[in-house]
Amino acid sequence: MLSNKKKYIVNGNSGIKAQIQFADQKQEFNKRPTKIGRRSLSRSISQSSTDSYSSAASYTDSSDDETSPRDKQQKNSKGSSDFCVKNIKQAEFGRREIEIAEQEMPALMALRKRAQGEKPLAGAKIVGCTHITAQTAVLMETLGALGAQCRWAACNIYSTLNEVAAALAESGFPVFAWKGESEDDFWWCIDRCVNVEGWQPNMILDDGGDLTHWIYKKYPNMFKKIKGIVEESVTGVHRLYQLSKAGKLCVPAMNVNDSVTKQKFDNLYCCRESILDGLKRTTDMMFGGKQVVVCGYGEVGKGCCAALKAMGSIVYVTEIDPICALQACMDGFRLVKLNEVIRQVDIVITCTGNKNVVTREHLDRMKNSCIVCNMGHSNTEIDVASLRTPELTWERVRSQVDHVIWPDGKRIVLLAEGALALIELYNAPEGRYKQDVYLLPKKMDEYVASLHLPTFDAHLTELTDEQAKYLGLNKNGPFKPNYYRY
Repeated sequence: MLSNKKKYIVNGNSGIKAQIQFADQKQEFNKRPTKIGRRSLSRSISQSSTDSYSSAASYTDSSDDETSPRDKQQKNSKGSSDFCVKNIKQAEFGRREIEIAEQEMPALMALRKRAQGEKPLAGAKIVGCTHITAQTAVLMETLGALGAQCRWAACNIYSTLNEVAAALAESGFPVFAWKGESEDDFWWCIDRCVNVEGWQPNMILDDGGDLTHWIYKKYPNMFKKIKGIVEESVTGVHRLYQLSKAGKLCVPAMNVNDSVTKQKFDNLYCCRESILDGLKRTTDMMFGGKQVVVCGYGEVGKGCCAALKAMGSIVYVTEIDPICALQACMDGFRLVKLNEVIRQVDIVITCTGNKNVVTREHLDRMKNSCIVCNMGHSNTEIDVASLRTPELTWERVRSQVDHVIWPDGKRIVLLAEGALALIELYNAPEGRYKQDVYLLPKKMDEYVASLHLPTFDAHLTELTDEQAKYLGLNKNGPFKPNYYRY
């Protein structure tokens, strides 16, 4: 059992990937270094807690050898070497994980079955940068089944499941990713996806904005042939709006993060489960009676609060938005400032998308054994960089677990150092989308939701012609105006 003179920092992520991240300081969008030693540990990570068995396997298999994949010569069974993964021999294990994930992704599998004959993405050349897990592998293979050519890198240096990356490489996908990349490796992998002789992307699928940033920085002329960008994270969407505001966004971009199905399924419902799974898996703690403060009451925060309240925790909320704050109060949570409860809480969870939400001052004032969690895309919310000082000792405990030791013996345990939108953009007639950021059309959001319903044996009521006319709706949708809030 861990000493009671310890604190924990668990850094998680949402998404298909609802995950546990290392709370390490992530560089700002326009300040990323491009050259750092191979063994640098300066990027944040996220490990899919939905891949529980595969995660455990990844920690113990031969993927932990010290040889960099960049120094290996590997080929798949077809003789191709256009990939860079940890160990291509893990492909069979990764394939089994992907097949299991397919059972939990009915919408994508239904889309693959319905549309693969039409090949709506024929001619699309998609360069992607997302978490590489069994779930995102299902997405990639669906894009391939719909006619697209894909090249892929990981958006986070620790979230890649090596066996899944191997399975994709064995299937012929040019994948450049492995768990534990350095900062230099990270940008090298993105460049290998983008800078290819005889192949140029015409679509971007990004999670966090790093791929988009790299192309803007290194290959701006590529945007002459790129039809659009699809971005699926809060961080990446924020960066796109910044580019649009500055007049520098030169292609249409689709904001998938704020679509209803993404907000509800990924941010609310998935995080509602993954926060408990992640904390249990890393700390083996009990939640009943624990005092928890959740920073931010957006969809991710709502999911975390609901889960912890159901487990018997006493939950506080911090919020800057008065509307979200009122929602928290009406849901039965006490609204506080972080400074008011920082000394008494057992768990601190950040899900704001902001920076320096938990500062060194907060970390110093926390009680022993306090757990600090980040559920956002990146870990700028927790100022872990401030812990990299001479008076604190860092001690590697095991793979992806470090102790940070104060002079008085107090410790912090750092864990895991710290498709429809594409079809719409690719097939949209010229002029439909200008150089701006767009939300997923309501009709497509409803279609995604409808693909999930058969899994629940759900029977949707259909409007009669008379009812549709009375409401002023098309009986096939969309059923709500764009301004409707679910």
